[in-house]
Amino acid sequence: MALVKSQQSCVLREVILRDKPKSMTDLSPKGTVPVLLLESGEVLDESLDVMYWALEKNDPENWLRSQKAKRSEDLINKNDGDFKFHLDRYKYSSRFKVINKKEHRDECLKFIKEINDELKAKEYIYDKDVSFLDIAIMPFVRQFRIADTEWFDSQPYENVKIWLKNLIESKLFNAIMVKYPLWKEDDEIVIFP
Repeated sequence: MALVKSQQSCVLREVILRDKPKSMTDLSPKGTVPVLLLESGEVLDESLDVMYWALEKNDPENWLRSQKAKRSEDLINKNDGDFKFHLDRYKYSSRFKVINKKEHRDECLKFIKEINDELKAKEYIYDKDVSFLDIAIMPFVRQFRIADTEWFDSQPYENVKIWLKNLIESKLFNAIMVKYPLWKEDDEIVIFP
């Protein structure tokens, strides 16, 4: 979303992580997405780094305003730390050989409640408009919902549900969720966006 909002183009290669191309792991041995190779030769392989890079080049709606607040940094750290740890064990419990995935779901709910409280007086987490903070956290909350949509939708966190619905129904989100064919070594270049 940050790439589109900042009007930064890149070559897109759609991959399946269970069948990572060698060219990807040569650039980033950790083997996760995203991987962005800059013209300078620097490799960005963390979503937050890609977001910062794009928005530092062009931030037409001042999404980075949220990053001036310590609270934003704290929430992103909780999201990328405890919440993601428990989300992975809840959503992919068989992969982690988790005995009680409900414990991990309950741990995730602590963060959901915190976000819900942040949203009591405003439409988005930082203020009345979308910011970096929303875009950094939303994909993980979306994945938490996807793990058991019916259960999530029955929970009493109305602020989070409205916030998430607004983001996933936005033109921007739907513009980036286009499915691309899997990339193969000799394919033509696909430019995103």
